[in-house]
Amino acid sequence: MRDTIAGALTVAIKAQDKRRIPTLRLIMAAIKDRDILNRGTGKEPATSDEISAILAKMIKQREESAKLYEEGNRLELAEQERAEIGIIRDFMPKQLSDAEIRQAAMQIIEEIGASGLRDMGKSMNVLRERYAGQMDFSKASSIVKEILQ
Repeated sequence: MRDTIAGALTVAIKAQDKRRIPTLRLIMAAIKDRDILNRGTGKEPATSDEISAILAKMIKQREESAKLYEEGNRLELAEQERAEIGIIRDFMPKQLSDAEIRQAAMQIIEEIGASGLRDMGKSMNVLRERYAGQMDFSKASSIVKEILQ
């Protein structure tokens, strides 16, 4: 995943794509920050799952910023944030639909034998482990809660 992003940055620089270059540089900087943090604790450089988590966090930050910009009537800045979201999403694994999230949640609940809300944390941990970067876990949380009730 790291190589894919670095290659895309090289292509964007050669094409002088003024929209993609800063966003790709931000992604690379976030990955490098994680690598430095891991190095300090004796871990390996960021894995693809960690990179997916970084990208998901970046998307969430931009969605919140875009919402605030819209509320503040700064539509050009909101549009810029949404364009960055599109660029970041290009590198994310395919996101699961609500129906796919529901099916995955039901499968995991059945697998671990969850029977009530007290098992919600255990169910969410397994979902995060298996589907890192592939689903919106706030949606998944509400679906798991609904199933377990």
